[in-house]
Amino acid sequence: MKRFPALIISLLLLFAAAHTLADDYVVHESESSFSDVMDGLKLAIQERGMFINNLMHMNEMLERTGSDLGLGGPLFEDAESVEFCSAVLSRKMISEDPRRIVNCPFIIAVYTLPGEPDTTYVAYRKVPASEAEQSAAMQEVATMLEEVATAAVSW
Repeated sequence: MKRFPALIISLLLLFAAAHTLADDYVVHESESSFSDVMDGLKLAIQERGMFINNLMHMNEMLERTGSDLGLGGPLFEDAESVEFCSAVLSRKMISEDPRRIVNCPFIIAVYTLPGEPDTTYVAYRKVPASEAEQSAAMQEVATMLEEVATAAVSW
């Protein structure tokens, strides 16, 4: 009987952790092709006067390391992450709190999953509501990320 309360507590903690993880990311879906969504993302970033620092070919890296380590089959059909920067937004958020340097650069990922050829996903880390509520700069970052992601999936 002593194990039952521990089991209940463990299950509650697991549920809370899973719920928290779901709240940490925003994911949009599109019926457009991977390449169209990537083009839309790049254009949405550049139209807002931001600079693309790097394109990370996540699928290639994961496939190569998975194969080298014997870790199973493909995780994605295609997957790329785009690192980009806004000098204005970065300066605003970091001047409020230097720890926010960890938010630079901004990253938005575009991916397709095996067996789901007609769906392209666009995902990014959500700005926590508590931060956005207390900071005009972080609210601006949250709005920008949502606008860029929405523009990408509209292609």
